[in-house]
Amino acid sequence: MSLYGVQMFLDIGVVVPAFNEESKITSVLDRIKKHIIPENIVVVDDGSSDLTAEMAKDAGVHVISHPVNSGKGKSLRSGFDRLTDKPGIKAVITIDSDGQHDPEEIPGFVNKFYSGEYDLILGDRMTDTSHMPFLRKITNRVTSKVISGLTGCKLKDSQSGYRLIKSDLLRSLDLKSDRFDAESEILIKAARNNYSIGSVKIKTIYSEETSKIDPCKDTLRFLKLVFKSFFW
Repeated sequence: MSLYGVQMFLDIGVVVPAFNEESKITSVLDRIKKHIIPENIVVVDDGSSDLTAEMAKDAGVHVISHPVNSGKGKSLRSGFDRLTDKPGIKAVITIDSDGQHDPEEIPGFVNKFYSGEYDLILGDRMTDTSHMPFLRKITNRVTSKVISGLTGCKLKDSQSGYRLIKSDLLRSLDLKSDRFDAESEILIKAARNNYSIGSVKIKTIYSEETSKIDPCKDTLRFLKLVFKSFFW
C-alpha cells in the first residue's frame, strides 16, 4: 500500500528491543510508522529504569515489559512470539532502538523479501565501514567468517541486528540464547533448516552512545554458541 508516495506494508511486523532508550525511542518509532502500521509494531522494554516503556505506549504501539533486564535474545523471542501469533504477518523485521538503524530502509528489506528469493535478509553495513569503530569492524569481519563457515552462506555482516525474517522460519526455530548471541543462533539454525539467507546494503550509523555489547562476555557467549552448534 502506498500513502502519498510512502510504502506501507500491512503484512510485515517489527520488533524493537529497547533498554533505557527514552531519548531516542519516540523518533525511531515515528519513522517506523511511516512504513508499518502501529498494530504490527512491538517494543520489548527489557527492564528499563527510564521512561522507555511509557514513551513507546504513547506512540501507540504494542509494548511488552520485562521486569528485569534479560538480554536482547530474550527480548527478540518475546516480540517474535507476539507477532508470529498475529494472523496475516508474513515476516518480522528487527530494528534496534538506539537510532543506529534507519527505518527509511525498511522498503529495501521488504521488497527483496517480496521477490520470493530469500527467507531471511540481513542488513549489510560492511560496504562502507568508515564510520564504524575499529574494534567493531574487526569483530564483525571475524565473526562473519565463522558464521559463514557454519551456515555455508557468504555473510558479510552476520552481527547486524537489522534484518527481516520470514514468520514460518521463526515458528520453525527453537531459540535458546538470551543475549546478543541469539542473532548468530538464528542464522545458524535457519541455514541448518534449509532456509535461504540474503542481504541488502544499509547505512553504517554510529553516534556517541555507549555500546551495550560487553566485548569479553559476549565474545565468550559467541564462542560457546559456536561450540554448541556442532551438536544441534
